[in-house]
Amino acid sequence: MMHATTVLGIIHNGQVALGADGQATMGTTVAKSNVKKVRMLDNGKLMVGFAGSTSDAFTLVERFEEKLNMYRSNLRRAAIELAKDWRSDRYLRKLEAMLIVMDKEEGLIISGTGDVLSPDEDIMAIGSGSAYARSAALALKRHAPHLSAEQIVRESLHIAADIDIYTNHNLEVLTLS
Repeated sequence: MMHATTVLGIIHNGQVALGADGQATMGTTVAKSNVKKVRMLDNGKLMVGFAGSTSDAFTLVERFEEKLNMYRSNLRRAAIELAKDWRSDRYLRKLEAMLIVMDKEEGLIISGTGDVLSPDEDIMAIGSGSAYARSAALALKRHAPHLSAEQIVRESLHIAADIDIYTNHNLEVLTLS
């Protein structure tokens, strides 16, 4: 099973950025270094990032897109409905992944335990290096407010990559204005 990564999203000064490293591992071996773990949804109005098993994450992203269509692009409602299904459906319950979903107003973390979290200070982080990336983003947001959301995400992911062996410096960062 391929897993391990760092995904970080932030809302800062009216800007929204979501980024991830590109590393996928199988056990303790790097299987691929340029996996795309963030993508735009809903014609560029929403972003999603995933951590965990790649195939499980793709399944969840597809289900999330279905919920978005069902609930007319209402991010929060789609996230809650996905989490309810994820927790109650026997097939979905076995999926090992987490998602960050973001639009211009909010970011949410969705987990397989039925959680839909809106973290403090508009900083969302998942994956093996999430604590490092979140800590760096929090410090930069508080002490370097002149930085853009994209700059904070990039620098925080680089810091996480310096610490976490399952995170690399091959970054992809998406933004919403």
